[in-house]
Amino acid sequence: MTLRPVSRRSVPDEVFQQILDGVVGGDFSPGDTLPSERRLAEVLGVSRPAVREALQRMAQAGLVEVRQGGSTSIRDFRTHAGLDLLPRLLLRAGNLDLRVVRSVLEARLAVGPKVAGLAARRAGEALRAPLTQAIAALESDSDPVSRQRHALTFWDHIVTGADSIAFRLMFNSLRAAYEPAQQALAGAMASEVDRVEAYRLLADAITEGDADGATSAAEDLLAPATEKLLAMIRDLEQEAT
Repeated sequence: MTLRPVSRRSVPDEVFQQILDGVVGGDFSPGDTLPSERRLAEVLGVSRPAVREALQRMAQAGLVEVRQGGSTSIRDFRTHAGLDLLPRLLLRAGNLDLRVVRSVLEARLAVGPKVAGLAARRAGEALRAPLTQAIAALESDSDPVSRQRHALTFWDHIVTGADSIAFRLMFNSLRAAYEPAQQALAGAMASEVDRVEAYRLLADAITEGDADGATSAAEDLLAPATEKLLAMIRDLEQEAT
């Protein structure tokens, strides 16, 4: 890994990002020991407190382990990191990581129907107004990126209605990972956000307290675009090999 001098606009964040890129990009392997704070500061052209702050953030994220005596070793982020790392994994150096995109798509298809069923059981009629407003905003907006935002608002209400902190935190992380890619995904996502009637069917099932119907309607809404995007990713991966 080639380290480079750091811009002064956000020093600890850039130090964090450089080391993160090395970890997820394979430049560092689990068990590797990082250079000392002093050496990192010299190479990066920053202060030791900036390096220390970045390493503390790395430790909190489960990416490194600070051992007794001050040495810092790389951990396997796949077994130690949390969902908060997902947005940083999706878009790195301005490029989408197709493997991460695939995992986000698979997760939304697996989790969305379950969340919809819980919202039907736990919120029901209470979601009628916010879901109706979100659908109206989706229907009246012709911009493909804005329509994705309205769809996210729709799902945000459903997640709130599901009343599950685990699903809420998962949704927050998936949303943070997905939002930077909205422009790139606009074409493929049109097959989902243009289906206003499918949103209405899902909203009706939820507000009527029909958990099974909500689960089915959510899968019907999410599956077509998900399958289309997964097929595109497979094609891109084949082209790259």
